[in-house]
Amino acid sequence: MDASVIDQTKLESFVMRAIGDLSAGYGGVMVSLGSKLGLYKALAGAGPLTSAELAQRAACAERYVREWLNSQAAGGYVNYHAVSDTYELAPEQAMVLADEDSPVYIPNAWNVPASMWFDEDKALEAFRTGKGIAWGDHHGRLFCGVSAFYRNAYRGSLLSEWLPALDGVVEKLHAGISVADIGCGYGHSTMLMAQAFPRSRFHGFDAHADSIEEARGIAANAGLSPRLGFDVARAVDYPGNNYGLICFFDCLHDLGDPVAAAHHAAEVLAPDGTIMLVEPFANDRTEDNISPVARLYYAASTTICCAHAVAEGGHMVLGAQAGEARLAAVFRKAGFTHIRRAAQTPFNLILEVRR
Repeated sequence: MDASVIDQTKLESFVMRAIGDLSAGYGGVMVSLGSKLGLYKALAGAGPLTSAELAQRAACAERYVREWLNSQAAGGYVNYHAVSDTYELAPEQAMVLADEDSPVYIPNAWNVPASMWFDEDKALEAFRTGKGIAWGDHHGRLFCGVSAFYRNAYRGSLLSEWLPALDGVVEKLHAGISVADIGCGYGHSTMLMAQAFPRSRFHGFDAHADSIEEARGIAANAGLSPRLGFDVARAVDYPGNNYGLICFFDCLHDLGDPVAAAHHAAEVLAPDGTIMLVEPFANDRTEDNISPVARLYYAASTTICCAHAVAEGGHMVLGAQAGEARLAAVFRKAGFTHIRRAAQTPFNLILEVRR
């Protein structure tokens, strides 16, 4: 490299940006430790605490807790009071780090990049050979991480915002219809709807047998199993018909043949039925997807979403930043004519699809 063409200011700026990203990666490990050890919960609502007081509350060794607290203070994850040598978790920080029911709770989501590191050898082989990596072939931390990442977001928006944004769907759910949740994973979205609409019947389908087993267990523990069912099935051949609502929660872009999935949905959808498509938020042009959220989605898409779609045949590999135009085109190919953006968040697009 010719040193004369290097802009030293730009170089230093980019190095510090890369160090910032590296620091964030280290910080994710600290977040996971803080969550699993109960350190954030012990801080939440307690006011300023010394490292010794926090260690006692969380039953941990003080010297480790002190170093962990300093890492949190350095990253802005807790507030440090120099006069009293104490640390405090603000209410806003507690929502993100300590409240497991908060729609912005984040610690469990760090399981996803952990799984990506575990699966690095598989990703290297996929890049070099063009082969896919099936969902079930990933490290187990992926499944709980993805489930946790989406669970609270669905809890915060599905019933209060997304379903009401669909034309007439809430009224039908209250009256009683049959609902299919495709790619349901651990079934959190299915169970939220089943709890809210006791007159409707809910069926969760996923090709990953271990996730279906987990969903059945969660539903049984919640006392919901008599009111809904979970079965292993692919998006192109799940059983049933005359569904009043078919949901695709953050899964269509993972499929090897999304058009075939849309065709199957058309075959089993009731004449007046609705499809709710929830997908990662993305604009239609790459140059409009330059953001931290898009970076996260593109990275996960590289090693997880696209890899699974390739493993399923790769007829159309949408990726996790497909954008509204490409998503709508999938359903138009299956004969649907009504496709509109019903809602959006910084993380999701919600499309209403009807005949």
